[in-house]
Amino acid sequence: MDRPAAPNGEGQLVWISAGPVKLEGTLSVPPDARGVVLFAHGSGSSRYSPRNRYVARELRQAGLGTLLLDLLTEHEEAEDVATGHLRFNIELLAERLVSASDWLRHHDETHELPVGYFGASTGAAAALVAAAQNPGAVGAVVSRGGRPDLAGRALLHVSAPTLLIVGGEDVPVIAVNRDALGLLRGEKKLEIVPGATHLFEEPGALEQVARVAAEWFQRHLHPERKQAVWRPGERTTRAG
Repeated sequence: MDRPAAPNGEGQLVWISAGPVKLEGTLSVPPDARGVVLFAHGSGSSRYSPRNRYVARELRQAGLGTLLLDLLTEHEEAEDVATGHLRFNIELLAERLVSASDWLRHHDETHELPVGYFGASTGAAAALVAAAQNPGAVGAVVSRGGRPDLAGRALLHVSAPTLLIVGGEDVPVIAVNRDALGLLRGEKKLEIVPGATHLFEEPGALEQVARVAAEWFQRHLHPERKQAVWRPGERTTRAG
């Protein structure tokens, strides 16, 4: 059965079960995709983030599928506007990324594709925790202006190749990313975009983010080396 097109015309609308809730997302898989990248948005953002939508379009041009997912429901978003506590519940967001990853591994269009994570701000911490909980199941992680410090000791258990992208003018975030780089045990790299601030709004900054992210995923997501299928009950470690 055909799924409805997403309102922005950039893919098909999908619903993913995550515990007691259903999450809404936009899935787009180009022909002959070499992998699929799951986006974890930052605090106060959603799958309609213009920055992540731009990066997603560039990844699709590079032959990668994308799933832009709201990690909170509409009701939770409304609650979070008032309290601000859900956006920093990294464990909850990571659990939902794991559920979405599992969905991708059973979906007709994506079940043969290796999975990567692209996380922004607090979403980067959730992506790293999810990757740590399922070593070998995630092919690569990219963080844009991320808060990897919020992943805690889970950083010690991330085996997926991880690229940390930070704006050159985003001084406090550069510091926490350098600290995180020292804790990551697998292949890793810190990419600093000269002259860019936290949101990469400067001319050419977001283009550079998309380019280096695409290169990282193209390098590390190989369909012939599809990562192992896992089940949520098989997690090996938790953030601390």
